[in-house]
Amino acid sequence: MASRDPSKEPPDAGQELSPDLGAAITPKSAEPHPTGEIKYNGFTQFTRMLLFVTWFNACCVNIHITQMFGAPLYFFNKDWYHAYMAITKQSFALLITTITQWFSPTVIRVSGDKTVRGQIRQSKDGRLETHFPERLIMIANHQLYTDFIYLWWIAYTNRMHGHMYIILKESLKWVPFIGPGMMFYGFVFMARNWTKDKPRLKHRLEQLKGQHNGPLSGSQALDPMWLMIFPEGTNLSANTRKGSAKWAAKQGINDLQHQLLPRSTGFHFCLQELKGTVDWVYDCTTAYEGIPRGGYGQDYFTLRSTYFQGRPPKSVNLYWRRFPVSSIPVDDVKAFEQWVNKVWLEKEDLLEYYAQNGRFPDADEGQDLSKGADAPKGAGFIKTEVRLAHWYESGSIFIFLAVYALIANILAKVWNLAIYGTMMGAAVTAAT
Repeated sequence: MASRDPSKEPPDAGQELSPDLGAAITPKSAEPHPTGEIKYNGFTQFTRMLLFVTWFNACCVNIHITQMFGAPLYFFNKDWYHAYMAITKQSFALLITTITQWFSPTVIRVSGDKTVRGQIRQSKDGRLETHFPERLIMIANHQLYTDFIYLWWIAYTNRMHGHMYIILKESLKWVPFIGPGMMFYGFVFMARNWTKDKPRLKHRLEQLKGQHNGPLSGSQALDPMWLMIFPEGTNLSANTRKGSAKWAAKQGINDLQHQLLPRSTGFHFCLQELKGTVDWVYDCTTAYEGIPRGGYGQDYFTLRSTYFQGRPPKSVNLYWRRFPVSSIPVDDVKAFEQWVNKVWLEKEDLLEYYAQNGRFPDADEGQDLSKGADAPKGAGFIKTEVRLAHWYESGSIFIFLAVYALIANILAKVWNLAIYGTMMGAAVTAAT
């Protein structure tokens, strides 16, 4: 295969571009749909939409109010503050897991190479269990706006869903409730201007090297951290494909077929700043079943088709590898660009394998680990679904607000008893 360098940064007249590590764009619908006809009629779609919006908004408002109540902890005990916010981050992970389980159920196929042997398992009841380290950097190709949902769910299977950190485009900061909530989570917002973004990113990465001793502080010296990065910067689409092809032509290199050319600056900066505090980079290659060769996922799997019409992807396929940070040439910019290039060319080969075979390879070809305890130890092909380990976990999203309401009710009754001699308050006293 010809040597290519997809990790270089395209210049832009007038300003220095920030490395876009995780943006998304609005999808467009297209026909024919790879999952077939619409499953639900108009009334049922409307009902599903109403239930979806009600559940999602109720949870988001509840989580953000819970965050606001806990914000003063920052000034009294930072260990408890970070533990409290980690719990609210778990709540959002539970939210996106429930909406996927209830409104967009689909088959998940997980495989990996020998570097993740023994870290990907399946429980007796069919749930995925991962055993990745507490601190890592996660990189992935960006196929669709839902990529982050499945990657955050992977953190849930590892009990690390309260320690996920994502790099996002700055405009998301202004989304009501969600934007302020993500600020409490310590997510990094990028304006795509490296002059402005570099000090902001440096500040956040410094905080990710911190150590706290409160609950959920992990078993290692440093706080648990999964940092999610999309080096391509945005999801694959017709528009972003044009930009990738234009840059490839300008640089005299071949464009990729299944991905966009990645950017290396932001990823490199993260590794430099976190050097000595993280040992592994985990790479996930994602593919959605049903997207035709040369097609774009966002044209088929829109919010409406995926969650309301009953036409989610037939399967979501995740292939995992890991790289020791010590083996990555972080101190040499040129060598690092070549390393990113090599990784993305390998991912391209994996995606081509998927396009031809309908699945990714596993570490031991032909070995199926979907049989739970009877399966041999190691990474392999697992067929599962996005779901909660226990149905009652969804109720934990509201636990803090319920406790606050109970405390407020008790305090109100105590106040009424002390002032008015009855727990019913002034109105009852006046009536009698």
